[in-house]
Amino acid sequence: MTNDKVDRKYDNLITKLKIDCKKCSGLCCVALYCAKIDGFPGNKEAGTPCKYLDSDFRCKIHSKLADKNYKGCLAYDCFGAGQRTTQLYLPDGTWNMNPEQEDKLFNIFMIVYQLHQMLWYLVEAFALTSDQLLKSTIDLLITENEQMVQQPMDNLSTLDLSKYRSKVNKVLKQISVVISENASSNQIHGANYLGKDFKKANLDRKNFSMSLMIAASFSGCSLRKTNFLGADLRDANFKNTDLSESIFLTQMQINSAKGNSDTKIPINLSRPATWEK
Repeated sequence: MTNDKVDRKYDNLITKLKIDCKKCSGLCCVALYCAKIDGFPGNKEAGTPCKYLDSDFRCKIHSKLADKNYKGCLAYDCFGAGQRTTQLYLPDGTWNMNPEQEDKLFNIFMIVYQLHQMLWYLVEAFALTSDQLLKSTIDLLITENEQMVQQPMDNLSTLDLSKYRSKVNKVLKQISVVISENASSNQIHGANYLGKDFKKANLDRKNFSMSLMIAASFSGCSLRKTNFLGADLRDANFKNTDLSESIFLTQMQINSAKGNSDTKIPINLSRPATWEK
């Protein structure tokens, strides 16, 4: 989220969207399918605990993940879905204490993850627009999101997320068009920039949403209001770059990219410990 003129109405929700592994039960280390090629310890089926998941639901090798180059583990961020699922649906225990409910719980975790991800974008969208009609629409979508997350487990598992996602996407597209000046020339949604060196270019207000940008270099580029919604930024170089006013960035994107002490990031994101000092 950008640093200037941020609307603080939904600050309380941002806290819910931050990971807190101490309040979780290792759901991401069990529920997800993982592939070694994507930077995980090995190929793992969804529903199977990672071999490094300890009995206290913490990672046995967390301090060594960078040394082992487990980029997938280092990058992953659940938008707080892990602790939310644990707190709402496992108040008296953990997933392994409810073996008959395991599959349902893992499915709920994935649903909450999707809702939290959309909520993250909606909160930022609310801050980015001054259009009161659009703000009212976003208000309703945020309220609907919170109501869905708090539904009983059986109800949550049958929700029509695709219908809700369509409404969210419509709002995000509206915001993106408003942010991008000369939308026709700046609309580069879904393009392939694999390994591209942008050579300190002025990329202000460019729309890179859903673009493939693995190992692209943005070092020294101007990125004010640049839209990175859903862009694949694995190993993208943001060293000596100001991202503080870029929009629709997530913690997972930042975690998977490269930066250093001179990289500035949006206020609601955390600097990865693995970045160069």
